[in-house]
Amino acid sequence: MEIIISSNTSKPIYEQITSQIKAMIMNGELQTGDPIPSMRSLAKSIHVSVITVQKAYEDLQRDGFIETTVGRGSFVAAKNRDFIQEELQKKVEEYLNLAAETARTGGIPLPKVIELLTIFYTEG
Repeated sequence: MEIIISSNTSKPIYEQITSQIKAMIMNGELQTGDPIPSMRSLAKSIHVSVITVQKAYEDLQRDGFIETTVGRGSFVAAKNRDFIQEELQKKVEEYLNLAAETARTGGIPLPKVIELLTIFYTEG
């Protein structure tokens, strides 16, 4: 499992870890039951504090993406369709918000934006 931490973003390190692991689960790179590296080994491999990784794992567990068992470690949880759907919807909302702001700023009318979205959605 490869996690890449960027110092060129305002996003906290634990959120970068969380979002990358969520993406690996959502795109099928990590499957239900797959082990997740221990907090110490991941912290060591990406050169961050164990506390930072712990925060990321706590968020992943809270959101239902991983399960942690004392003495066994952390594993990808059984896919909870609602959580995955919510994450995907949040991502779509971010992109649509950016598109709407860009269209408004550029003077592109809403019907044209809807037409474009319809084309992209149906052709994709």
